Amino acid sequence: MSQYIIIDAHVHLWEKQEGCVNGESIYGIGNGKSNFCGETRQMMPPYLEDNKNTAERLIANMDYAGVNACAVTQEYIDGNQNEYLLKVKEKYPDRFRITALFEDEGYRGKGFSPNGLGDIDLKDFDGIKICAGRLKNSDLTAITDVFKKAQTAGKYISIDLADGDEQTESLQKVIDECPDLKIAIGHFGMVTTKGWQKQIELAKNKNVFIESGGLTWLFHKEFYPYPSAIDAILEARDICGMEKLMWGSDYPRTMTDITYKSAIRFILETPKMTDEEKAAFLGKNAEKFYGFKNLVPLPEIDNML
Repeated sequence: MSQYIIIDAHVHLWEKQEGCVNGESIYGIGNGKSNFCGETRQMMPPYLEDNKNTAERLIANMDYAGVNACAVTQEYIDGNQNEYLLKVKEKYPDRFRITALFEDEGYRGKGFSPNGLGDIDLKDFDGIKICAGRLKNSDLTAITDVFKKAQTAGKYISIDLADGDEQTESLQKVIDECPDLKIAIGHFGMVTTKGWQKQIELAKNKNVFIESGGLTWLFHKEFYPYPSAIDAILEARDICGMEKLMWGSDYPRTMTDITYKSAIRFILETPKMTDEEKAAFLGKNAEKFYGFKNLVPLPEIDNML
């Protein structure tokens, strides 16, 4: 039995990838590869030959790695997955939190909604995903109404900001307007880019958290066991407190070179974090943010090694 509750704050799911960025299409072409705006990219592990990134496949990985639950985010490069995520949440309500995709002129994908959220009923979703770095207008105060809508509905915002401090000032203005809104800033503030600490500083606000989806991707050149990633976690801790930081994997894209379990092991194995810090980072903080209840550590599954 693992000693930790583990929650993944940043995963992606789709049955069919139908993405679009600035008019360029992204779609699966088999063996885990995708046509990415005219280029071939390994979007997911090659053994997923049908390019289906389903909840059931993720759950198999979660069970083996001891991950209790996860929060599904969205991205323009995958296409609007609202319909599929509603099915996932209905089928596995205790293991998933889901977001509705806010659409912008930078998307223009299948079923594009010029008013951002279309006619969806927010009550069926847990939050709203904003791909802020892809917005045509980078000033987040221009969509303050979306943040206010989430706050009124009791939903959270999952947001990936542009690199560095480009959008931190405008997001702070939105936070001041919506002090009771829970916000999860993704990709650990794009930690390998200049000015990333400004994104982390936003978590000094009461209801703003930071999640580490893509951390192993950002430190990919260094690779396992990612000592600089650990140092970045500790630097962020010193800025906003460990209680504001959440682990995330960015599954399945980061799984092209590492296993899901490895995305957790480098945290478990580091001597630079205390047991209390590991527990908070790996699950306790996310349990509070996403409102998961009655979680207990999952039993370990022995393998043939």
